[in-house]
Amino acid sequence: MARYDYKCPSCGTRFEVEHPMSAHPSVSCPKCGSKAQKVFSSSEIVFSGSGFYNTDQRGKK
Repeated sequence: MARYDYKCPSCGTRFEVEHPMSAHPSVSCPKCGSKAQKVFSSSEIVFSGSGFYNTDQRGKK
């Protein structure tokens, strides 16, 4: 199950809904009952440790 952020265009309430990635449910606002819209946002990825950069792959002299 994945979690998605939704926002109600009527009252502005932001909330989270959990459903399968393959599902496209019609989500209603828990506050006013209007149809909510999915909010798209980028997720942050952090690469740490060795092996992620070109300089890590070079042979040691």
